[in-house]
Amino acid sequence: MGSGMGGRRKAVTMVAMGLLLCLAQASALAAPSLARQKELRDLLLQDCGACHGMTLKGGLGPALTPEALAGKSPEFLRKTITQGRPGTPMPPWGNLLSDSDIDWLVQTLLRGEAIR
Repeated sequence: MGSGMGGRRKAVTMVAMGLLLCLAQASALAAPSLARQKELRDLLLQDCGACHGMTLKGGLGPALTPEALAGKSPEFLRKTITQGRPGTPMPPWGNLLSDSDIDWLVQTLLRGEAIR
């Protein structure tokens, strides 16, 4: 009976540790604050808009509308924002933006909420 209880206790401990790890990861990728979201929206409209058009409908760079992004995975968009596009004017933003910032930008673009 002693080894059964020890095994059960170990399993419960492992499950609890796994749940804590999941919660820690979720909070690390929590949505940016409302103030940060405003800054990121300004970045989209001004910095990204400088190449992608002030309404994000295209310019030097391609359009960033939901229609133009249809078929592109969130992972592809994250990689593009993080690493840039070699051989094009698209710079890497990964050293300036957090993972949660980039995730917010990707979701905002895919939902068409960049322009309000």
